Amino acid sequence: MVAWKALAALSNTDLAVFAQDSDLKYCWVFNAQNSWLAPAVAGIRDDDILPAGAAERSNRMKAEVLSTGRPLRFELAVPLGNATRWYDIRLNVDRNDAEEVLGVIGTSIDITDQKRREETLKTLLRELSHRSKNLLAIIQSLASQTARHTVTVPEFLVRFRGRIQSLSSSQDIVTDTDWRGADLMSLVVMQVERYAPDGMEQIHLDAVDVYLSPTASLHVGLALHELAVNAASYGSLSVPGGTVTIRAWIEPRDGEDVLLLEWREHNGPRVRTERDPRFGTSTLVRIVPNAVGGEAHLEYHSDGICYRLSVPQPQFELITPDIV
Repeated sequence: MVAWKALAALSNTDLAVFAQDSDLKYCWVFNAQNSWLAPAVAGIRDDDILPAGAAERSNRMKAEVLSTGRPLRFELAVPLGNATRWYDIRLNVDRNDAEEVLGVIGTSIDITDQKRREETLKTLLRELSHRSKNLLAIIQSLASQTARHTVTVPEFLVRFRGRIQSLSSSQDIVTDTDWRGADLMSLVVMQVERYAPDGMEQIHLDAVDVYLSPTASLHVGLALHELAVNAASYGSLSVPGGTVTIRAWIEPRDGEDVLLLEWREHNGPRVRTERDPRFGTSTLVRIVPNAVGGEAHLEYHSDGICYRLSVPQPQFELITPDIV
């Protein structure tokens, strides 16, 4: 009576129970409706219901239990239709009252969802490791560039902290979008607005709506930071009436779309021919374009600088408006 009540309780679970004789022919199967054991009837073997690879593995595990007399647990991948289901199989020796071996007895439970979660977690951890290494490489490069063009430790700390804060701000946007990237408008507001005395009133933005990839987001954000700091210190954002125009548009090149980003200053102090070597020229014309696989040009006009950056696909995607 107790045994039948236990089996009745099992019918409310995903756990299937089975028994096989010493020749590994099924004796009975219980609660196997939705599992790989559903077609198992008395007298057939795993070779009759499983693909060759899965059957060979299952038979090998069960033969080991019979030969050693010890319990065993293994996972079995079973192709079902266009998908693969995973099962946690637990085996033990089936004995009679005289302790004679009759065969094996076991349970099977579907763990496909668990395996998918594990694979997703592994993928996320690999991606996190990859992105962390990239971020550390960026920081190392910034540290080297900043140190190369600064004279004193306090000056280095100020410039380096600013660049690290820029990376942090861009990273916040990327994280908030589940690593999709960052939209250009958010990057501009985050990286530039704080350096303009009159806020976005001094920033004229004429840009297509695009999402930048995580890599492009960090580096374009860094370029905007360098340009904004320079403009606030020496350029058009350092004087009343000075403005910056930021344009972005898509242009076809060699069979693919390229995002062109332009920073142009207006009504700033007259630009000197001799430039401060501490200005982030290396970041703008070497580090950023190399990171995104594009090209960059920096020009010195009389009332401010002009910077152009090309960002190829797949480092960006157009934002399409939702259709209601």
